[in-house]
Amino acid sequence: MSSEMRDRLIVGLDVPTVREAEAVVKDLEGTASFYKIGYQLAFAGGLDFAKELASGGAKVFLDMKLLDIDNTVAKGVENIAKMGMTMLTLHAYPKAMKAAVEAARGSDLCLLAVTVLTSMDAQDVIDAGYAHDPGTLVLRRAEQARQAGMGGIVCSAAEAAAVRSIVGPDMAIVTPGIRPAGAEHGDQKRVLTPAQAIRAGSSHLVVARPIVGAVDRREAARAILAEMAAA
Repeated sequence: MSSEMRDRLIVGLDVPTVREAEAVVKDLEGTASFYKIGYQLAFAGGLDFAKELASGGAKVFLDMKLLDIDNTVAKGVENIAKMGMTMLTLHAYPKAMKAAVEAARGSDLCLLAVTVLTSMDAQDVIDAGYAHDPGTLVLRRAEQARQAGMGGIVCSAAEAAAVRSIVGPDMAIVTPGIRPAGAEHGDQKRVLTPAQAIRAGSSHLVVARPIVGAVDRREAARAILAEMAAA
């Protein structure tokens, strides 16, 4: 499988311990090279593990979804950039994005704006107090992220084509909620298959349970990479 596809598949290490994360990485050695670390693992020693992965040559997507006052966001981003991370998420609030972009200037850290969580549907967005439907809110935030100078967008693959038309060819579009055909959706509500996501304009796909929970993780990852390459 081409290294280009391996660089575009991000395996979500959504496991409770570093030991389990190490087992996943070992199982995928030579097949995957990019890993996502979120809250669950981060608060169980995962931040040190993230630095170990990065120092060993792997790419790491730190999914922290930062949002705070400008100075706090900036100081956090400065330290995360020093950790050697490849990608970092923050919520797509204009002031927070501008502070983060300035703090990351001169580093290789790609800042990603989280638009609308893929676990949310139209009613969830209304319940959260927003006047827009999910699709409209995603596009509004994508434009604000482009204006702020962010490196990419996190959105549902169902919105990737519309987002790509707004952000242009250079920004990353990272899409979680990816499920191979026939896989259970779990708590995700806006999902597409790997092939559909690539065709829609996604630059990177985040896949956790379909790989991490597979009996043969390496084969599951290879099947997804093959589907991505064919698309």
